[in-house]
Amino acid sequence: MSRLFLSTLALPIGAALAVTAAGRQILCQAAEIPGSEKAGAKEEKATNTKWWPGHEWKRPTRKQCNLTGSWKNELGSKMYLSKVDNQGNFFGEYHTAVSSTQKPIQTSPLVGSQHLDEDGQCTFGFTVNWKKFSDSTTVFVGQCFAEDGGKEELRTSWLLREKVNSLSDDWKATRTGQNIFTRIE
Repeated sequence: MSRLFLSTLALPIGAALAVTAAGRQILCQAAEIPGSEKAGAKEEKATNTKWWPGHEWKRPTRKQCNLTGSWKNELGSKMYLSKVDNQGNFFGEYHTAVSSTQKPIQTSPLVGSQHLDEDGQCTFGFTVNWKKFSDSTTVFVGQCFAEDGGKEELRTSWLLREKVNSLSDDWKATRTGQNIFTRIE
C-alpha cells in the first residue's frame, strides 16, 4: 500500500478526499496502527521528553501554600489570617457577606490551627465567634492547595451552630456547607 492510501484511511472521508485532491502525503502515526506502541513512546522513555526530542519536560516546583493574608470566598465573605506561629496557631478576622440575623453584620474574631506540612498543602481549622451580632459560632476545616501556576486556594467545609431556645428546636440549630477561598491580591 502507498503512504497516501494509508494516510487517507486515518482521516474522515472529506479530509481524506481533500488531501488526495491536493496531492499531499500524510504519514500514519504509530498510535493509528493496531498493536503498535504510541508514536514517540520509546523516545519519551529514553529521553524523558514529553513533546519533542531534545527538550526535557520537568514539572514546575510547587509553591508552598501560606495561610497568612487576606482571602475571599465565592459569596464575597472576606477574612484576614495572621502569621502562623511555629506551633501552627493563628488568629484573624472574618467579615461575612451573608447572615440570617436582622442585626448589622460586623467583623468577627477567628482563631485557628494549621497542621505544619513539609509539602505546603496543609490542613487547618478555625472557629469564628459571631458574638458581635449573632448568637452563633462557625467552625471551618479545610486544606490549602497551591497549584503549579502559584494560585492558592482554600477548600473548606463548615458547621454553623445557632443558639435555639429549647431542646425541641435542636434539630434546626446546625447548618453545614462548603466554601472555596482565593487570595486577595
